[in-house]
Amino acid sequence: MGHMEWLTPKHEASAELEVKGSRFIAVLVPIARYDERLAEIRQTHRKASHHVTATRRMTDTNAPDDHASDDGEPAGTSGMPTLRTLMGAHIVDAGIIVTRYFGGTKLGTGGLARAYSGAAALAIDTATLVPWHRIITRTVRAGFADASALEQRLANLNLTIMERIFTEDGVTLTVRGPETQVADAALPKFG
Repeated sequence: MGHMEWLTPKHEASAELEVKGSRFIAVLVPIARYDERLAEIRQTHRKASHHVTATRRMTDTNAPDDHASDDGEPAGTSGMPTLRTLMGAHIVDAGIIVTRYFGGTKLGTGGLARAYSGAAALAIDTATLVPWHRIITRTVRAGFADASALEQRLANLNLTIMERIFTEDGVTLTVRGPETQVADAALPKFG
């Protein structure tokens, strides 16, 4: 398999599907907020029958670590179909939480798989997907004369400044963001 460009959601996206009275609410979440959102969703939807989940976390070796949970639905009917939907969309560093409110009619294993993957696909369809890049942290330095130019550059690159350390000859910034943009962060050296 050739190199595939990975995608990741820019922010959370959700969609809802109703099948024979059951409601399926799918939420696609960037991995950084996933655990927090899962806890919130379990809290908000306490009366729901199931919270099926699928996550794909990118590892240091650039291979996604995939995980799926059926949360009490019959094995293989929900978590895996949801995960396969993420895989099919080439999405990494994201999770999908599909909350089901049971509507009284059993859907059968095929029906469940179609409903969970269908809800997941709808959430993906509404999402803003951007190319995935490894997020890295590094330090960049500038003399006082260039400090404001450097800050402006970091802002334009949408990099997060984790900390600023002022020294007698300038400033050292710890920046975090996509690898390709962090590589562009350093100003040309003067003198």
